[in-house]
Amino acid sequence: MSFSGDGDKVCHVLAMPFPGRGHINPMLSFCKILASRRPNQVLITFVITEEWLGYIGADPKPEAIRFVTIPNVIPSEREKVDNFPGFYEAVMTKMEAPFERLLDELVPPVDVIVGDVELRWPVAVANRRNIPVAAFWTMSASFYSMLHHLDVFSRDQHLTMDSLGEKTENIPGISSLYMEDLLTVLRKTDDHAMQLALECIYMASKANYLLFTTVQELESKTIDTLKDIFSFPIYPIGPAIPYLELEENTSGNTDQSHDYIKWLDSQPDESVLYISLGSFLSVSNAQMDEIVEALNNTGIRYLYVARGEALRLKDKSGDKGMVIPWCDQLRVLSHYSIGGFWSHCGWNSTLETVFAGVPIFTFPLFLDQFPNSSQMVDEWKNGWKIEVSPLSENEVNLAKEDIEMLVKRFMDLESQEGKKIRNRARELKVMCRKAIGKGGSSANNLDAFFNEISFQGH
Repeated sequence: MSFSGDGDKVCHVLAMPFPGRGHINPMLSFCKILASRRPNQVLITFVITEEWLGYIGADPKPEAIRFVTIPNVIPSEREKVDNFPGFYEAVMTKMEAPFERLLDELVPPVDVIVGDVELRWPVAVANRRNIPVAAFWTMSASFYSMLHHLDVFSRDQHLTMDSLGEKTENIPGISSLYMEDLLTVLRKTDDHAMQLALECIYMASKANYLLFTTVQELESKTIDTLKDIFSFPIYPIGPAIPYLELEENTSGNTDQSHDYIKWLDSQPDESVLYISLGSFLSVSNAQMDEIVEALNNTGIRYLYVARGEALRLKDKSGDKGMVIPWCDQLRVLSHYSIGGFWSHCGWNSTLETVFAGVPIFTFPLFLDQFPNSSQMVDEWKNGWKIEVSPLSENEVNLAKEDIEMLVKRFMDLESQEGKKIRNRARELKVMCRKAIGKGGSSANNLDAFFNEISFQGH
């Protein structure tokens, strides 16, 4: 790889994401954004498992980014779903040694490591080798703050995970607004997995930098509080979503032949409800059936990404619905025909809906999705929450009649409440675009981070 320019040494960044789509996608988007802002000044070695190379190895990427692999930590993708705590444990214990061997082999030597917080060990490895390290957080700054204060509280009180749930009535630093969400997270998360997560949060405090995939203006109070707590730089580097590819698509440099894009092109403005409830943990098949039947009854147009159940549900969809296994989500959300997003509230989806300026129908299922939902509904005011009973494998949690009523209300463009959330969604879109533009907070933070690591590395 040849680089031209002013003769300065290229900064070699080693990026180590957690091996899951919700982590690899934002880490890769961040690397592409960094490479685009610093052409000829950065070399990024992106570490993935052999399994993930099979998924994304052929995808287009800048010349400045190269993929390298380490062995898989589990035999198959299926095991991640069937035994997530076991997969999480394997990631924590089996990846560190091959990662260290890789470090010994890389040329040129690594100047800085960007490691996913949820891996825990990249910070320890970097500290042992005296390599600057940035902890990369793929969820909200608010959820990070919640876990940080939970970790400090549990250590100060010498609490175990078994006793923690009984003692969380008043944790300093966590507002009452989020306490119910935190208790929900604790109830729905395996104790050992939560203990590992808190250890990851603790290890992040040993990093040289902390990177948040958020916009300063979206979570300003939380970010300012964290900056007061930690002595190292904290950079909210903006939404780590594929908006660069979106710009390329709108320039006419992409294949427009996707059936779902052609279908969206034929729909009226803001008439389609887009539904995606996650790529990892989702709702039961029975709940999916109820959703599709209810949508058919409303007569509202919808595009439903149902992953492995798409073929089965396709036969159930009516003449105003389309069920597909995958789509370019940001491209869909940015389409003029989309009038709302029914989402599980993963952080990447949350950022994409803010970027696209679409109101959100929140349906949280797991971990940080609960506080993300509260943040959008109660603070940002760009969405509504669907209240459901606790998930159960064989239970339908949201009845067909309730879905029909809620969807009709949510997609009513003429109602006062409908206009209100849509106007707010557009305001957040403007804020987000300003942040990533020239002189915006996200752009400035990204530049400040690169200037820091360039100085450290040289």
